[in-house]
Amino acid sequence: MRPFAYERVSTARSAVAAAGEGTDAMYLGGGTNLVDLMRLGVVAPGTLVDVTRIAGGVEETPGGGLLIGAEVRNGDLAAHPLVRSRYPMLAEAVLSGASGQIRNMATVGGNLLQRTRCSYFQDVTKPCNKRDPGSGCPARAGDHRNLAIFGHSESCVATHPSDMAVALAALDAVVHVEGADGPRSVPMPGLHRLPGDRPDRDTVLGPGDLVTAVEVPPLPFAARSRYRKVRDRASFSFAVVSVAAALEVSGGVVRDCRIALGAVAHVPWRAEAAEAALRGAPATEERFGLAADAELARARPLPLNRFKVPLVRNVMIRVLADLVEVR
Repeated sequence: MRPFAYERVSTARSAVAAAGEGTDAMYLGGGTNLVDLMRLGVVAPGTLVDVTRIAGGVEETPGGGLLIGAEVRNGDLAAHPLVRSRYPMLAEAVLSGASGQIRNMATVGGNLLQRTRCSYFQDVTKPCNKRDPGSGCPARAGDHRNLAIFGHSESCVATHPSDMAVALAALDAVVHVEGADGPRSVPMPGLHRLPGDRPDRDTVLGPGDLVTAVEVPPLPFAARSRYRKVRDRASFSFAVVSVAAALEVSGGVVRDCRIALGAVAHVPWRAEAAEAALRGAPATEERFGLAADAELARARPLPLNRFKVPLVRNVMIRVLADLVEVR
């Protein structure tokens, strides 16, 4: 562990000011990802700005949505009665993301911004364009079994690891950010970036930008929603594939829907083609399969992760079918 300075703040403005004093400053929430990366030598901040004392909670917005503070612990978010009743996919995603001990430490803001678990990124003895731009992407010809099938580039095939972010992308969440020029809002999808030729940039955030809250808009039919995660082992592994979905069905017809996929791209992947294929269509397993096929037409799997294509299809069909049966 390399030496670093430590500063504790109690407001978003003081956090941004502290981070602006040095270009190598990083924000510390629960530290469940950042501290691991520091131990591995992947990152070496000169200053850690502790933002856990910034006030925030889960509040109902006037329209019936929720405003979730970035420092809310994942365990508290998953247990919140309004989250469980209005957005069950979000509660399920958070609960599937880690052990109880980690959920009680990790924060909402940190979960959104966690880095990829690609083994090449985490191993400083290997080249990695995300960690060291221009060094190469050995995953393309190496171990890419759990990596991207959508939106990847010659520079990077890493996937975003957050379960929570998949649900938030499906729910059209808005991320509130404090920066040097003041507050602004960033929509989801839109916070995370596809790799292109700059895989070292995970998000559209700039230096010193601090996530202060996540706003989930009102969506009445999200009360009928699910998050399903497929993983190699049941005890808190990262996803191989995941699906977050909400469905509004009336008279046997899909009136509206929201679908996002996890562990398939550099970003939480909003399944817009599948959504378009479902709206106004019969709520049947056959139509769910056709919607999945419409989305998967954009997939570009690599040799070792081709199995993800039928896996995504099967999981999407099962989740949507389960939602039709929920009353």
